[in-house]
Amino acid sequence: MIIADGLTKRYGERVALDHVSFEVQPGMVTGFLGPNGAGKSTTMRLIVGLDRASEGGVTVNGKRYADHRAPLREVGVLLDAKAVHRGRSAYDHLLAMGATHGIGAKRVKEVIALTGLESVAKKRVGGFSLGMGQRLGIAAALLGDPATLILDEPVNGLDPEGVVWVRTLARHLAREGRTVFLSSHLMSEMAQTADHIIVLGRGRVIADESVETILARAKGDGVRVRTPHASSLTPLLQGQGITVTGTAADLLEVHGLPASRIGELAASSGVVLHELTPLSGSLEDAYMSLTQDEVEYRDTSVPDAAAVSTDTQKEAVR
Repeated sequence: MIIADGLTKRYGERVALDHVSFEVQPGMVTGFLGPNGAGKSTTMRLIVGLDRASEGGVTVNGKRYADHRAPLREVGVLLDAKAVHRGRSAYDHLLAMGATHGIGAKRVKEVIALTGLESVAKKRVGGFSLGMGQRLGIAAALLGDPATLILDEPVNGLDPEGVVWVRTLARHLAREGRTVFLSSHLMSEMAQTADHIIVLGRGRVIADESVETILARAKGDGVRVRTPHASSLTPLLQGQGITVTGTAADLLEVHGLPASRIGELAASSGVVLHELTPLSGSLEDAYMSLTQDEVEYRDTSVPDAAAVSTDTQKEAVR
């Protein structure tokens, strides 16, 4: 478990974290989200003692990270996959780490196999691809078989197979009762991986809820209607406050009218419906809504944000 209590970090006059408090529970995957500059990296560095808090504190498994006699066995951390000796092989890097905690070659070989590094284990890390570097970072985090995992952007640089592997691994570790705390900018992946979400904005917690709760808040009022008689159904649905948009020859998107009423109108007019699905918001929709006023680094080259495509808006908050 990770418990942050009033965590505050100042760099001169700049407040990077402003009395941040949260708990990361074991047995679930907790996602850590927020725009660039929100304080995510600072928080993770404070958790493992790489920075000193200006106020407040944070404990991992009941103690400050520095107070654990064997921190690798308590907390596995991936903050910067490039923070390795580039002249060492993956095997030697892990063996050197293990030696500090009495972890031998057997466990090193286990995590190498677990992370799919067998074919490059004896090669120098300096020649690794970004994806292989990420796998090595995850192997290092798993080396001590810790109860708590802290992973910053673990899928960065991985191919689709690797992304699925990280997702499966994170959920497996959580099912074992471990605490899994990970950050990512991939909303679609976080939606499939996390059970709980903590969102930071300008150094403050702006959401600390289950994924289901956040998604429920983002639920829209639209309904997807599929029918071979779209042209006949459209005038039946149109009215004050109701918008009907044809997205395909047999597909409509209706806003301002519940699915039950659409079904009744279609039935009364003998219109066959093949689909009648309320449109729910995505985690990406919820995230954009939560952070729209918390973005520190915004793209100012576009005068009207409403006219920017979704992809461009996502890039603006990264």
